[in-house]
Amino acid sequence: MSLIHETDYGTPASKSEKRVTLTIDGMSVTVPEGTSIMRAAMEVGNQIPKLCATDTLDAFGSCRLCLVEIEGRGGTPASCTTPVADGIVVKTQTERLKQIRRGVMELYISDHPLDCLTCSANGDCELQDMAGVVGLREVRYGYEGENHTKLGKDESNPYFTYEQSKCIVCNRCVRACEEVQGTFALTISGRGFGSRVSPGMNEPFLSSECVSCGACVQACPTATLNEKSMHQIGTPEHSLVTTCAYCGVGCTFKAEMRGDELVRMVPYKDGKANRGHSCVKGRFAYGYTTHKDRILKPMIRSSIDEPWKEVSYEEAIAYAASEFKRIQEKYGRRAVGGITSSRCTNEETYLVQKLIRGGFGNNNVDTCARVCHSPTGYGLSQTFGTSAGTQDFDSVEESDVILVIGANPTDGHPVFGSRMKKRLRQGAKLIVVDPRRTDSVRSPHIEAAFHLPLKPGTNVAIVTALAHVIVTEGLVNEAFVRERCDWDEFQEWAAFVADERHSPEAVAKYTGVDPALVRGAARLYATGGNGAIYYGLGVTEHSQGSTTVMAIANLAMATGNIGRRGVGVNPLRGQNNVQGSCDMGSFPHELPGYRHISDDATRASFEAMWGVHLDDEPGLRIPNMFDAAVEGTYKGMYVQGEDILQSDPDTKHVSAGLAALECLVVQDLFLNETANYAHVFLPGSTFLEKDGTFTNAERRIQRVRKVMAPKNGYADWEVTQLLANALGFPMNYQHPSEIMDEIAALTPTFKGVSYAKLEEMGSVQWPCNDKAPEGTPIMHIGGFVRGKGKFILTEYVPTDERTGPRFPLLLTTGRILSQYNVGAQTRRTANTAWHPEDVLEIHAHDAENRGIRDGDFVKLESRSGSTSLKAVISDRVSPGVVYTTFHHPVTQANVVTTDYSDWATNCPEYKVTAVQVAPSNGPTQWQEEYEDLSRKSRRIAAE
Repeated sequence: MSLIHETDYGTPASKSEKRVTLTIDGMSVTVPEGTSIMRAAMEVGNQIPKLCATDTLDAFGSCRLCLVEIEGRGGTPASCTTPVADGIVVKTQTERLKQIRRGVMELYISDHPLDCLTCSANGDCELQDMAGVVGLREVRYGYEGENHTKLGKDESNPYFTYEQSKCIVCNRCVRACEEVQGTFALTISGRGFGSRVSPGMNEPFLSSECVSCGACVQACPTATLNEKSMHQIGTPEHSLVTTCAYCGVGCTFKAEMRGDELVRMVPYKDGKANRGHSCVKGRFAYGYTTHKDRILKPMIRSSIDEPWKEVSYEEAIAYAASEFKRIQEKYGRRAVGGITSSRCTNEETYLVQKLIRGGFGNNNVDTCARVCHSPTGYGLSQTFGTSAGTQDFDSVEESDVILVIGANPTDGHPVFGSRMKKRLRQGAKLIVVDPRRTDSVRSPHIEAAFHLPLKPGTNVAIVTALAHVIVTEGLVNEAFVRERCDWDEFQEWAAFVADERHSPEAVAKYTGVDPALVRGAARLYATGGNGAIYYGLGVTEHSQGSTTVMAIANLAMATGNIGRRGVGVNPLRGQNNVQGSCDMGSFPHELPGYRHISDDATRASFEAMWGVHLDDEPGLRIPNMFDAAVEGTYKGMYVQGEDILQSDPDTKHVSAGLAALECLVVQDLFLNETANYAHVFLPGSTFLEKDGTFTNAERRIQRVRKVMAPKNGYADWEVTQLLANALGFPMNYQHPSEIMDEIAALTPTFKGVSYAKLEEMGSVQWPCNDKAPEGTPIMHIGGFVRGKGKFILTEYVPTDERTGPRFPLLLTTGRILSQYNVGAQTRRTANTAWHPEDVLEIHAHDAENRGIRDGDFVKLESRSGSTSLKAVISDRVSPGVVYTTFHHPVTQANVVTTDYSDWATNCPEYKVTAVQVAPSNGPTQWQEEYEDLSRKSRRIAAE
């Protein structure tokens, strides 16, 4: 293996369809109009020297190395900023150009430290390369006099250094922060000889507005900005392309290795989800893979009060299988079940649900999508006929109006958030529907046209009010509706939303939103051109989550914003493979491909392939599993890669259910909170240690490649296979590609998917079958999957969770950029530098009424329980609303959340909890009990 080198064409590609022909160094070249001379030359393998140019950024023309001569024109224009023209004749290498380039390089080198042999970028430095390219062998100016070679080094950022003495002020880092990331955290301070890159107002990187996405490090042509891992480990020697295991964007990276040690993760320019960009998590937060807390040996114990005992895989698997068999013999076939992981691969998830259905003989299988995006699957399947988003991420580049509801892309899906912000800077308009003023509402160089700060729990009312304006003001795309939707159902829906009780003025008493803002937003979405809707957990995690998804679908159909580029309904999936875990049949009522378990023909195809009889009765959902465990009818559970005790609502009920189990098998990287109640612990493997596929939020199936051997001995799919065999349900796969072949054979939407196709195309979006052999980037072109689009009435039903004298505030929850989900991975990296603990955002008015100051410990209490954390006075939330994250287990935020859930899917209502906030002296009794249990668990594991 060797390092994967990607060609840098110097400037971005032109999208023009018109083509022009020119001559470069005697060679005829035909390229799209608008292409730079630099890129045109590179297209035929002629690399013009450059330092400030790179094809991920707009041309800048500052380094003066890429000069060329054009016949009939005077001077020596920069090839990066000069577009091609039909018939021109270009020379890139003449004596005049050689002399100019050497002179320029002499000036750079005369003000640069000559420590190449010990520099961390040695062999990976463009300045070094260009000195060789232009033939520089001596520097006439010497190295005396005023220079920058003794400037200091900023090592404040945990992941990279800023060595000012090596900066050539090419502006690439500044431009990357502006053009790619959109944070505008860097600038050039000073003038002339005193010019230097500065984070913020000459602050250290760590305390500046830098979000550590790595775009500046990636853009830097020298060692000015360089990963600390390059200093510590050395230059990588080989690399493989793989897929990030954090959020649902699904960024593609080159994992660059030295031996079996990961040196760095470099965003892959050919990655179709991220286009060469990254965030702090995917780029830098991989240290958890080698963290000392990681459990690498199987462990068993007969009681959770006993110490763990390290055993062989054979003993652990045999013990788990015997316990499951014993439980089923004693309590019945349906007394056991399992939970699949949205962090694991498609192949691993498929095997877990196969084991439960074929090995346990029931359908008691569910996934964490139950508690995040199950309303997406239900709502979109009812209205459109598929349980997934409609677009690819590239589609946002053609959107004119972007409606973001219940999502915070800059924190939860930052790489997509950067692409969205870039489109907004180009002129697209933004509507944000969110109780909190997120960074999408206002940040450098972007501002939402409308922010609707609704009261938590009133999504249905606000979306129906938007529809009311569109219908009553004659803004419906009638031609689209008549052609593509059921007209009778539309008329019934139109009459429903036109009722005065759904007007912005009437619903304001529920939503708290100024009716003028609602009317303005509705008009903009309906008339502003291509309208795209992006939503997240702020839509789905409600008692009316499914209703809101259907209301959003109604809105898109009524305005014709479906079935082409730049529009659509797009759920921003939370975890890396939450889409895939749903696709693979992780729900108790559905087999892979979203086909109901009661369908005889579907079930027969699986029975024939698997060689077993399948139960036709849907199994238990996650909440039902806990209920049944407390009742005594559910006694055994296999949990792969999911910390249900920390992530699921009403923690006390979950812990009671787990405590009632006679056999809990946890397969994970760390002894998580759920493992406190486990009897068998099976070590998990990281995404770096396995082969497989993930499916991201745009239905894109991408390869995950093993770059190192599993430190625990097995990939997760191999452990599941061992358990299945021990249960008497044989599995004999030799490689995950064989599992994908079986998935393709049984699942119509995956029929054309294979590892060979993924190697050829890089990735593919399902449906991929005979009708769409290369996949489907945009869904519902020309017609809906279900036939006619279905309008569904969306009556607003207030949640049963109400505020009152005892609990007068509403708590809503969300994520933060640097941490991920329950924090099992990110808390074991240097990302804690930005977010060491969960805090409670509270408005100054509410804080003053309670005598709370910024930084005070407060008690957060609901009818379910209480916790304690520090308060932050913030104007991001409105009076009456408080907000926190859930990344740190010591906070135990889900002790507070209730057992209310979505009417159709049981997705918990995390986003609406009535609470009281009061001053506190420190942690609550529950947190102290948790700390005691965690300390005890760690001690037992150590023993």
